[in-house]
This record gives sequence, structure tokens and C-alpha cells, in this order.
Amino acid sequence: MTTDLPANLIPGAEPTFFEGGPVGVLVLHGFTGTPGSMRVLAGRLAAAGFTVDLPLLPGHGTVVEDMIPTGWDDWSAHAEARYAALAERCEQVVVVGLSMGGALTAWLGSEHPEIAGLVCINAVVSVPPGMREAVQEVLATGADRFAGIGSDIAEPGITETAYADTPLAPLLTLFDASDNLGDRLSRITSPMLVITSRQDHVVPPENSDILAREVAGPVERIWCERSYHVVTQDFDREIVFDAAVAFAQKVTAAG
Repeated sequence: MTTDLPANLIPGAEPTFFEGGPVGVLVLHGFTGTPGSMRVLAGRLAAAGFTVDLPLLPGHGTVVEDMIPTGWDDWSAHAEARYAALAERCEQVVVVGLSMGGALTAWLGSEHPEIAGLVCINAVVSVPPGMREAVQEVLATGADRFAGIGSDIAEPGITETAYADTPLAPLLTLFDASDNLGDRLSRITSPMLVITSRQDHVVPPENSDILAREVAGPVERIWCERSYHVVTQDFDREIVFDAAVAFAQKVTAAG
């Protein structure tokens, strides 16, 4: 999993594969982020005996210019390919994602009812009113990016491995996917754990409400009171790690 990586890969952005038992877990990072935000969580899942795949999504982990020509179709295709590879070698698969990774998790759930469980962490499934128009206005000026959204973390001294800028054209594809995802949520029948930061300056917590309300399968919810968006690197990270591991163990126990 760590071969054929770009020479300009950001330190800490490496994809990782943990060989483990017959149950696999696919772990997906967020928009402009890297596997670095999910690495400890992936390690905890691996320590619990799971086979864990932590991929690097296309256009991420190098320089923002590499992300500008990519979009949702690229990221979802990569997530689909990594899921298929994991499902081929494992008896059951759980998918875990943060932010856009949470959107990809829900999307995979809508495509694959056989997934044993879904963990959506501060997932984005809707577009705030006016946001699309604001991005389009900036694009119309000739700009292709604005200030980054990374490192929304309450704990002092913690920095997310993410781009300093947000590429606008790829962001619009995420908005399109979020709009389309709404129609797919009712197709999700796999058990889902929804983890939400009470204060999130990137993805409004209402996204989790929509997700929990619209999916057809059983839903468990956990609120994180002390953390911001990147909760996997924030004050409540241990709550997230413990909950994700316990949920993955529970939904695969009967298999």
C-alpha cells in the first residue's frame, strides 16, 4: 500500500494497510485532508484484530494543484475500488469515514447493502444555503482556491495534515454529491454509528441529524462535546476510537 507514492507526498499522508483477521475495515479521510487524521483510529482498529485499509484519496496529500483537476467521481471510484479489494479478502467489511470520508461511507452504504456497518464522523451530506453561490462567485473572479478548512481542532497545539488552501472546483463536485446523496440515504440499510461534534466550524452538526433521520437501517449516535470538526485528533478522540472499535466488533459478531 505504500509503494508508488508521489515524491512530494506530505509527511504523515502515507496510505497504510494493516493485515489482520477476517473482518476488514475501510477508513476514509476528509476533503483536503490525508490518512494522517485517521491513522490513530486505523491503528486502534488494527490492534483490535481487524484488517484495515487506510487509503489516500486522489489529489490529496501532495500539493493543492494536484487536487484541482480531481472531484467526487475520482474519490468515490477510489473508495469503491478499495472497498472491493477489502471485500474480496475479508468475510465482512465495515466502513468508517470523517467529513467527506463520511459522505463516501454513506455513498458506499447506499451501493452495498452487504456492508456490515457504517461509521460516519462529522459527515457532510448537505450544502449550507448560499455556499454554492459563494464558491461560484469566487471562481468567476478567476481564483481557483480560497483559505483552507483544515485543522478545525479545539485542542491547542494539534495540527491536521491538510492543504492550506481549499480548491474550489473540486469543492463544487462535493456539493453536487451531497445534493445527490440525499436521495440515496433511504437506501442505506446497514447499521450506522453517527458521531458528531457539538461545535463544528466546517460541517454543521445538522448534517448528522439528516443522516440519522433519513437512513433506513438502525442508527446509534454519539455526541462529542469538547471537540471541533477533526474529532479524531481532538479532545474527544478516545471516545471516537473506543466507540468505532466497539461498534465494528458488535456489527460483525454474528457473522
